[in-house]
Amino acid sequence: MTHPIVRFLDGLYLACIWISGLALVVMCMIIPMGVFARYVLGFGAQWPEPVAILMMVVFTFFGAAAAYRAGAHIAVSMLTDRLPAALEKACAGLVHLAMLAASGFVLVWGMKLVQGTMGQTISELPWLPVGITYLALPLGSLVTLLFVLEHMVFGPQHLRPVVTFDHEPEVAEVAL
Repeated sequence: MTHPIVRFLDGLYLACIWISGLALVVMCMIIPMGVFARYVLGFGAQWPEPVAILMMVVFTFFGAAAAYRAGAHIAVSMLTDRLPAALEKACAGLVHLAMLAASGFVLVWGMKLVQGTMGQTISELPWLPVGITYLALPLGSLVTLLFVLEHMVFGPQHLRPVVTFDHEPEVAEVAL
């Protein structure tokens, strides 16, 4: 049976996938609308560019968290694959510590950025506080931080069905 924390993080992972996917769809719909309005209708709408940038930030930070949990993030393993097992494990531990530090940094300073810009508005979207547009930084970093801690405590999750729902599960090679 799966640990309740892991089940909660499964839901959080799926939420990250949906948030990222919706942000990408919205971005891909808004950009052509802006181009169409400018070049076909003859007037340039001011709102598509800032909304598309906001969607890109949301997609980036929540997509990065999901990619980390799925083991789909960029990793250069040319050096570590050639190390002895003990050193390879030590390098993996250092990577997790570096990810904790980076996620913690973006979480803390992202919250300071959100708080510091909450009273400002974007000229093209005067109803939207700037701080809200930056919320994806600390929230996405918090989720990444949780996924790093999960990896350190419960091990990698990239082979579980919730993560590999659209792939054939990898079968371990049996030594003959």
